Amino acid sequence: MQNVAVAPSVELLEVFQTRNGSVSQSDSQKCWYVNFAGHHNRFDYRSIMKLRKAIYGIDIEALLLSSDKAPDVEIVFICACDHCYVLTLLEIIAFKELIEGTFVMLELNRILHDRVYSLIA
Repeated sequence: MQNVAVAPSVELLEVFQTRNGSVSQSDSQKCWYVNFAGHHNRFDYRSIMKLRKAIYGIDIEALLLSSDKAPDVEIVFICACDHCYVLTLLEIIAFKELIEGTFVMLELNRILHDRVYSLIA
């Protein structure tokens, strides 16, 4: 996996943080920076939506109940993106928590923005 360095002049706004990672937003670059499992990756809008779909698509319950002798590892690869995550079950749960919280905060921000500007108009 490739780590991305953020230029010191880029202003990042933290969207959501858990004990295991964080997601920050850059309005000037129109992207998000996901910091998880020691990796710092940059995602544009299309890629972070694909990441969300990939993480939400993992059936954690089926993995937990599986009696296969397969390793408890899931590879999350996002098409047209340089990033790939190799996650254990606990990391999948932690990553899902981070992504869910991020999108809840983004949706809450959109609702507040709509309400405030509907009152002004």
